Amino acid sequence: MTIDELIGRLGEYRDEIGGDAEVRLMTQQNWPFENSIYGLASGLEINDYVDDDGEADEGDDDDDVAEDAVLFIVEGRQLGYGTKRAWDVARGN
Repeated sequence: MTIDELIGRLGEYRDEIGGDAEVRLMTQQNWPFENSIYGLASGLEINDYVDDDGEADEGDDDDDVAEDAVLFIVEGRQLGYGTKRAWDVARGN
């Protein structure tokens, strides 16, 4: 899914259920959980990250991501169990 596709889908849902509706992340299709959304991070931000001291973080090998032009929705805390039906509904959209 691209940012433009996501914005379009979100606009449709805003029209249907309102702009104040909470956005959550449903994960793990076989054992679903509902999660809050911690925030957003682009590949560019991750790859160019510097810590609070102004130093580039050169720690672990997994710090960088493969693409700058990717937007990640970062999972927050688990809110409860989800429903497998979400994947069927999402597939139909």
